[in-house]
Amino acid sequence: MTQMLLGLAPEWIPSLENFVAGRNVELLSALRHALASPQGERCLYLWGEAGSGKTHLLQAIVVSARSAGKSAICLCGAVPQAMEVVAVDDVETLDEEGQVALFALYNRMRESGGLLLVSGKQAPAFLKLRDDLRTRLGWGLVYQVHALSDAEKSEALRQHAQARGFELPNEVTSYLLRHGRRDLPSLLVTLDALDEHCLRLKRGASVPLLKEVMAG
Repeated sequence: MTQMLLGLAPEWIPSLENFVAGRNVELLSALRHALASPQGERCLYLWGEAGSGKTHLLQAIVVSARSAGKSAICLCGAVPQAMEVVAVDDVETLDEEGQVALFALYNRMRESGGLLLVSGKQAPAFLKLRDDLRTRLGWGLVYQVHALSDAEKSEALRQHAQARGFELPNEVTSYLLRHGRRDLPSLLVTLDALDEHCLRLKRGASVPLLKEVMAG
């Protein structure tokens, strides 16, 4: 019965539509333009602290590209073969071989007209990477992904709960923001665990049930 109940929760897929923009409105517009227009900038570098939403955006672009019939892939700390849209997350984790591969991929993508998105925790100038790769990443559009405020996190949690098909009371959101980990990915993982716990017990989301999840 538990597996049947868990199966009722719809899969949550990162998209540009369910990304809470906050102070990232210009970035969101640039990503949509880059995906829709082959004449625009073909390399974008996104940087920001852990949990700011970089991974969400890279995955969302790949999902959008595939929906439009394009070949697209997103990898974390690894470099794939060239496709129409390629996203490389956590660029600072690439080893020497990976950095050489990304440098070559960058050049191929610019020649082919493909779209390359790369993310890291720091602006290009401060990355501890090969000089030639660091320079290339700074050539394209560079955007800082600003972390969300508590009010914006509340909206993100509400949207996430709605996408999974359950109601999230305000007091549950407030408790989670006060006592949970501060980054949005961790908050969403806790929210998913709460949803599954509620489904198992056939009860609505509440602070006592959230406390049980967080204590486990």
